[in-house]
Amino acid sequence: MVGLSNPGPDYDGTRHNVGADAVRALSRRRGSGRLRPEKGQRAVVEEIRIGSARVALAVPNTYMNESGAAVRPLMRRFGIDDPSRVVVLHDELDLPPGRIRVKLGGGLAGHKGLQSIRDHLHTVEFVRVRIGIGKPPGRQRGADFVLRRPGKAERELLDGAIEAAADAVEIVVSDGVDAAMNRCNGEG
Repeated sequence: MVGLSNPGPDYDGTRHNVGADAVRALSRRRGSGRLRPEKGQRAVVEEIRIGSARVALAVPNTYMNESGAAVRPLMRRFGIDDPSRVVVLHDELDLPPGRIRVKLGGGLAGHKGLQSIRDHLHTVEFVRVRIGIGKPPGRQRGADFVLRRPGKAERELLDGAIEAAADAVEIVVSDGVDAAMNRCNGEG
């Protein structure tokens, strides 16, 4: 489970970091609540259990557009050779704030973090938990919008979506991707 974000305090709480926030929510639910650096990895990690499954949680410490440089070594470290066993949690401009969707493969919608992962894995056949952040208002550029912190009302929607994204990961692990898509994609 890889939560995409940009590293450092300047990006904490921004829309772009909701994927990492969801992975941290899983860590609080099922683990120590503290992901730690691991030698040889470009990410902070923690291993947890969901039912009988051993699950690796990771947040790359690379910038978003270099996420693939962390994901590939993480796959090797945890013995994952099938990209469809990788779940990437990320922000999604094409969904309203607060909505989530689970997806296997498909287009990347210009998301630089997903493009980097595709470039390093040479496939788009990984699972995604898309966390809606909505479109920028007016003529604001998407890049500026995702790097800003939301207002209070939007923050509440995003916090709910972060918890729903963590729920979706638990469903993926316990019941499979199809079940997660069926249960999560129809919700408002």
